[in-house]
Amino acid sequence: MSHSLIYATAANREQALEIARVLVSERLVACVNLQDRVTSVYWWDGHLQEDAEALILAKTRSSNVSAVIAKIKELHSYSVPCITAIELSGGNPDYLDWITAETIPAG
Repeated sequence: MSHSLIYATAANREQALEIARVLVSERLVACVNLQDRVTSVYWWDGHLQEDAEALILAKTRSSNVSAVIAKIKELHSYSVPCITAIELSGGNPDYLDWITAETIPAG
């Protein structure tokens, strides 16, 4: 079983919490860590932007990544939200087993 870390941003803490609660309650992810008030600097519509956002780190089985991305896009206020997935090459085996046990295969 392979596992992935989903890295995403949200407009604010409230939106990030809403996304986190849905992802966990639907068992698409085992856990979400939130970091409020990160500063993001990026290009958008030809202009340099600087905004406060909330960071989302979600742990799931790799087979659920597409479903997690779709659910975040459904709940998100941005037209092009930052959502990336990083496949985990290792970690605490007990924790990785817990991720598997606490998630349900999507689909």
